[in-house]
Amino acid sequence: MPANPNDQPTILALETSSGACSAALLHQGAITQHLELAPRRQGDLLLGMLDALLKAAELKLSEVDVIAFGQGPGAFTGVRIGTAVAQGAAFGANRPLLGISSLAGLAHAGWRHYGGGEQRLFAAIDARIGEIYCGAFAVNGQGQAQPLGSETVTTPEKLTVPEIAVTHGVGNAWALYDEPLRARIDLAQAQIASTIHGEAQDIAALARWSLDQACAAELAQPVYLRDQVAAIPGSALLDSAPVAA
Repeated sequence: MPANPNDQPTILALETSSGACSAALLHQGAITQHLELAPRRQGDLLLGMLDALLKAAELKLSEVDVIAFGQGPGAFTGVRIGTAVAQGAAFGANRPLLGISSLAGLAHAGWRHYGGGEQRLFAAIDARIGEIYCGAFAVNGQGQAQPLGSETVTTPEKLTVPEIAVTHGVGNAWALYDEPLRARIDLAQAQIASTIHGEAQDIAALARWSLDQACAAELAQPVYLRDQVAAIPGSALLDSAPVAA
C-alpha cells in the first residue's frame, strides 16, 4: 500500500451517515464521485455507485489500495448500512478497510466550501432528543484534518470546546441550535454553513493521510458515540436516530 498521500493511492470510499448517499474513487490523483440525496435508499443505491465508479476507471475492486468508509457518528441506519457494505466489499476482494470519522469528513467538506487554507472548524450534527454529535478540527492547507479534542454527544447547553478561536461552523445542528452554540463557541469569523454535509470525496481525501491505520474488514467498527436514543422527529438530514449497536 502507498506509504503517503504523494504516492497517489487508489481509494474507494463511501459515506452514508447523513441523508446524502455517496461513493467516490480517488485514482491517479483525481476524485470521481456519485452522490444522491436519498436518506432511506442507501442500501439500494450504494453498490450500483461503487460498481459504476470502478467500471468507469476500468478497475477491479481487488485493484484498489483501500476501501474507506464514513464510520459515524450520524444516522444509525446510514452508518450501519455503510459499514456493512464496506465490510462486504472488503471481504469479497480481500482489501483492507479504513474507517474515517464522519465528523472529520464534515469538517473537510466545510474546508472545501470555504476555499481551503488553514481552518479551525466546529462540526455539529443533529442527534435528536435535543442533543448533537460534534467535534472541533484543524484542517491545514493540504486538507489534512486533526481533531482538537474528543468527539462527543451532548446538549448544546452543556457543550464544552477547546479554548480555540473557531473560524467556521458546519453541519445541520447550526440550523437548530445556532444561538446556544454561538454562546459556547468562540467564533473568530462567525461563518456558518448549516446545509453542508460530509461526502464520500471527503472520506477519500482524508483516507490518504491514514493509510497506515487500515485494518482487516472484520476489525472495522462503526462509531455511534452512544448506545441508545429514542426515535423521534428531528433533522431532515438524519434518516433515523441511533439505537443500541
